[in-house]
Amino acid sequence: MKQSSLSIRPFIGSKDFEISRNFYRDMGFEEVVISPDMSLFKTDNVGFYLQDAFVRDWIDNTMIFMEVKNVQSTWDELVALDLPAKYSGVRLTPVRVEHWGRECFVHDPSGVLWHFGEFFDKK
Repeated sequence: MKQSSLSIRPFIGSKDFEISRNFYRDMGFEEVVISPDMSLFKTDNVGFYLQDAFVRDWIDNTMIFMEVKNVQSTWDELVALDLPAKYSGVRLTPVRVEHWGRECFVHDPSGVLWHFGEFFDKK
């Protein structure tokens, strides 16, 4: 592509739109309502569109990788939010070390799998 890219915003679905909206606001994302069945959730310079749309095969195969500066701090923030106690189906998987860096995981209330990762420096 010869055009400069400004952002990438995936579309994700939700089993229960209101529960998912609350979940992402609790995670710290800012919500911008687009329409009654779609919102933009953003933080810093990244975002995604949450839709009031549920297709089991789509949701079960949706993964999002969000690069963070410090995965341990992100993990600590996620644990402090106590999301699994507030939302049915939410699961957190602790930080693990891979050959490329570190990551932790969150399954949202619909089953969307989030990877929060930090790459090792490549100096």
